[in-house]
Amino acid sequence: MRRTRQVTILSVAAAAGVSKSTVSRVMNGTPTVDPEIVTRVRDVATRLGYRPSGTAQNLSRGRTGIVGVLVPDLANPLFAAILKGISAEAEKDGYRTLVADANEQPGEELRHLHELARQSDGLILCGPRMSTPDLAGLSELDEPIVVVNRKPARSLFPSVTVDSQEAVDALCRHLDALGHTRLCYLAGPAEAAAESDRWSALQSSIRSRTKLLRIPAGAMLDDGHAAADEALATGATCLIGFNDLVALGALARLQELGFAVPDRVSVAGFDDIVYARYTSPGLTTIAMPQTEFGQEAWRLLSPFLQGRKGRRTRTLQARLVIRPSTGPAPMRG
Repeated sequence: MRRTRQVTILSVAAAAGVSKSTVSRVMNGTPTVDPEIVTRVRDVATRLGYRPSGTAQNLSRGRTGIVGVLVPDLANPLFAAILKGISAEAEKDGYRTLVADANEQPGEELRHLHELARQSDGLILCGPRMSTPDLAGLSELDEPIVVVNRKPARSLFPSVTVDSQEAVDALCRHLDALGHTRLCYLAGPAEAAAESDRWSALQSSIRSRTKLLRIPAGAMLDDGHAAADEALATGATCLIGFNDLVALGALARLQELGFAVPDRVSVAGFDDIVYARYTSPGLTTIAMPQTEFGQEAWRLLSPFLQGRKGRRTRTLQARLVIRPSTGPAPMRG
């Protein structure tokens, strides 16, 4: 079988009677090339079926065509959904994403980011756990950065955040109507901006007759499972997880112990990951705008990649989703 000869930039240069560098300038849209030569080169390229390498074009322009994305935990479906939103929008603009997973290890985030910065044109940080000084220090990287689900101090970088207060108010009203007066919050990682936001929202939303307790947990299924016994010991009639994974871990432990949910204990979470809908019972949760987080992050970053100024902030809204995991508080006999 005869092999088809590959058309290269040298093939176009020879057929058009110009140098390789001239073909490169034409294909990259350099405005200083004579219009007659531009027409001749493009006609030859079309006739020969030449298609310039996107990677080569980007490199010649000093770009990689890649955007780096840092996530704290890829095992959490929330961040997978955010990444999906980023990737879909980036692809429309001809960019690809390179992802680094910090695996809930804040100390690893800076190392990952410096590696990403060497291979990308911009960075998107999803819920970074690093300290405020470390986050501020990223300005030395000298490339566009957008932060998701955390507002940098002094608005140093463009950011996409979420306002959960109204949804948390609705959750507390829902639990109050069901007769719950003793709640236990299974707290997330201290480094997570969402942790302080969610705890503050709960504190400001509970009714005067309600006791809100707090025990340390984490961000993963195992963390919720491990914290459930201590949470039960508080006498709370409803457990609220830092996120859905923590809530689902606690739910699994309650079922192991023979505690019917919601008959004996109610459970709620944050995020509305895909598992929340399909677990049994379905999980009541504060739904985050997951894919929209990613889409909006790209829309903030894109103008800066093109050398233009863009918006600095975007605030999205969370909402309450009520499912069977919350029910009337058990009667105290």
